[in-house]
Amino acid sequence: MFLWHLIALSVFHISLYRISDAKKVNWTSERKLEYREATRELWEHGYESYMSYAFPMDELMPLSCFGRGPDWDNPSNIGTNDVAGNYSLTLVDILDTLAIMGKQQEFSDAVENVINWVQFDVDTKPQVFEVTIRVLGGLLSGHILASEERLGHKLDWYQGQLLALAKDLGERLLPAFNTDTGLPYARINLRHGVLANESTETCVAGAGSLILEFGTLSRLTGDDRFEKAAYKAFFGLWNRRSDIGLVGNNIDVHTGKWGTETTGIGAGVDSFYEYALKWYVLSGEVEFLDVWNEAYGYIMSYARAVHGYSYRIVSMTKGFVASVNVDSLSAFWGGLQVLAGDVQNAIKSHLFYWNLWRKYHAIPELFDTSSHVAVVKGYPLRPEFIETTFFLYQVTKDPFYLDVGAQVLHDLQERIRTPCGLATISDVIENTLDDRMESFVLSETLKYLYLLFDEFNPLASTDSNIVFTTEGHILTLNNTHLRPMSKTRRLSRKYENLTCPIYDAYPDRSAIKKPSLRHGIRNRPDYDYARTLVGLPTSGDASTDDLEWSTPYGTCEVPSYDTFSYDVLLSRQGQKVEEDQDISSLSKKLKPWKGGVLVNEVMGLRVQMRNRFDGKGYDITKIGHLNVRQGEKVFFNDSLLFGERPADKQKANLAPRAKTVPIKFFTVSPEDPSMMGDDSRVTSEFIVEANTAEFGVDLDQLREDQVGAAGTFGLTGSHLVRVPDNANGCQPYHDPNGLLHNAVVFIERGECLFIEKLFNARKSGAAGVVVWHDSEEAVNPVVEAGDLAVFGAGIEGAAMVVIPASAAAFVVGRLILQEQDPRKHKVMVKVEKEWPEQLLGQDPQIVQAPTKTEKASGKILYINGNAMINTELLF
Repeated sequence: MFLWHLIALSVFHISLYRISDAKKVNWTSERKLEYREATRELWEHGYESYMSYAFPMDELMPLSCFGRGPDWDNPSNIGTNDVAGNYSLTLVDILDTLAIMGKQQEFSDAVENVINWVQFDVDTKPQVFEVTIRVLGGLLSGHILASEERLGHKLDWYQGQLLALAKDLGERLLPAFNTDTGLPYARINLRHGVLANESTETCVAGAGSLILEFGTLSRLTGDDRFEKAAYKAFFGLWNRRSDIGLVGNNIDVHTGKWGTETTGIGAGVDSFYEYALKWYVLSGEVEFLDVWNEAYGYIMSYARAVHGYSYRIVSMTKGFVASVNVDSLSAFWGGLQVLAGDVQNAIKSHLFYWNLWRKYHAIPELFDTSSHVAVVKGYPLRPEFIETTFFLYQVTKDPFYLDVGAQVLHDLQERIRTPCGLATISDVIENTLDDRMESFVLSETLKYLYLLFDEFNPLASTDSNIVFTTEGHILTLNNTHLRPMSKTRRLSRKYENLTCPIYDAYPDRSAIKKPSLRHGIRNRPDYDYARTLVGLPTSGDASTDDLEWSTPYGTCEVPSYDTFSYDVLLSRQGQKVEEDQDISSLSKKLKPWKGGVLVNEVMGLRVQMRNRFDGKGYDITKIGHLNVRQGEKVFFNDSLLFGERPADKQKANLAPRAKTVPIKFFTVSPEDPSMMGDDSRVTSEFIVEANTAEFGVDLDQLREDQVGAAGTFGLTGSHLVRVPDNANGCQPYHDPNGLLHNAVVFIERGECLFIEKLFNARKSGAAGVVVWHDSEEAVNPVVEAGDLAVFGAGIEGAAMVVIPASAAAFVVGRLILQEQDPRKHKVMVKVEKEWPEQLLGQDPQIVQAPTKTEKASGKILYINGNAMINTELLF
């Protein structure tokens, strides 16, 4: 014990480090360890004080050295009663933190204490949201750690008691959802249920941020009532969003009518967005990702301040600014942006709050960005700023964020430590303390700070579906608890690409010289601009600071405004046009397409677009009534978009068709005619996603009609042959024995027009051609009007497809066997009636053509001078 006290005093001394010394000290592994242990010591002081002075009560009073629970004398004291429910709140809330900090024996003891002391048959009325995120989440996280071998904290004696407690609590919360809308009441009595005359008003975060805990409870217990209730509540809110895509702040759970029609990313709304993204990460349920992607675009359009560093409170219906105040809860946004892949905007969000911390050595609850003063001066030791610091360090590995963490640790040590625990700051200016230690100080704030310095903790480097809840609890689901995506949904999203761009420390700026990577965040040209947004005094004299502002490579560049997302109306040649909102009309102008959306006419189509996270331009996210997912494309087929083309270069006016079809290659034995076309007796087979031509027989239509076609390779199969002395198919075929009659010719690309290749094959009696492409690029052969006039009549009844080089290698191998021994090997080709479930590369016998996003035709659409990266012009 004496030795530990010496170590603790040493660590405490080390932690008296100032951010001003940042450039003088390197972050070695040893130094990170020192700060990790200093953080652990501060956490242990809070935890041991709670256990000594407060347990089994809910919270610690660190000035009085006593515990407290619900305010029994004043039921209307929601500041206390919303969280304190007489269930040892703090101990339940910090179960997983004990494990994460490597305190395995203490974790075991705490789990045993919860099992022995905690029960929910109590006459208290907590807030549904708070008891869910703090208590239900704590029980679930503790259960997962105690029972999952792979996480490294399994307790051999544990038999699922925490999960049983969690289910009991969940069942006591379910009656709150018995409303006309499915939105839960804000509060519920754990013994008696919803009380008479209970308020019907709730906030969006309170009603819509339950899916992580409730969904996990359902997956672990097999009882789907909890997930269904949270799911209904979440979409009950989202489906009531305004015409500009924003949800409000508070709502009536019976009428579904919005109360205060203002919104933002902070108090009352924040975790609704957080849980949309995180439930997708945890469960893979893609509809929540769709909500996140759409909602993020609207928030960035309306709530983000012009400079891009902070977010405003705005009208949910009009988008205008309703308040210039920002709250401390909004500091979480940068961490969520990291998870979504938008690192550059996350850096800006963090810089704003970092300068608030520099100004107050804390984050005040509410700050006026106009007058640069703290409106609500308390700091209850919230974790959101530290959480974002942790996530930004994980993605950038910039030691700047370790410097930030060191400053935070120093300030917390000096300001909040008392002999009996860790006290809330009631006034960040006067440095007065409040007699309360919120449970999230131990479950979140110091957990994130600890993980920031713990470079070898698996939670700081895992690439799994582990998520931190809005209370900082870790949740994960193994494969037995995940639901596989349905075949229909998987095929509809097969082109979706959910990878994030690689972090670029310095986005390309033509006018600003990029500093060396070793300088990090501090050398961003806009690094110090955020200081001016909070009114942080300068450190030098005014003339020097003004000079820095004027230098082109200084640290105070005023950032230019970049529009994150906007929408426009499309028309031909800039004509004035009204928006087309008629579904029947829109359905004729555009339609879903394999790999995205096909646009045949642009007149009156409203297009929504948003900035790409990789900084390369914009992506169209919605056109007309159709959404465009990440990784999909918009194919424009309106040849009049830019006016008439010269007559000799007019694209042939052909009906649009599918870009790809499933083509099966299979081998049969000619010695057994009964095997011809019989899939069950083929000797080998594989399927290719082949690219179609815009001319010849429409194989996709043939496939959908489920009928064969005389003279073309269709649903029953045709013989596949190649002619070595006419490998490109550009010369007329000499076939005196009729071997090519109704066969399909395998040819190489090049030397002549695609339509000419098909013309030559059809003239010899062939049913069509398979073109062997020389790369992995997706190519759909097109034809101009003049060429169609020359060759069109001669290709009737014939079809063409193009396969990539990787797929062609399989075909060539079988053709070689056929040429060596035609009695045993006959290669056949046909169109598959259905898209196979396995056409995603899981089966080694299946070859997938590259998606249409890998290489475009080289022609994309520009709108207002901005490149629409996920577009392709087909004319």
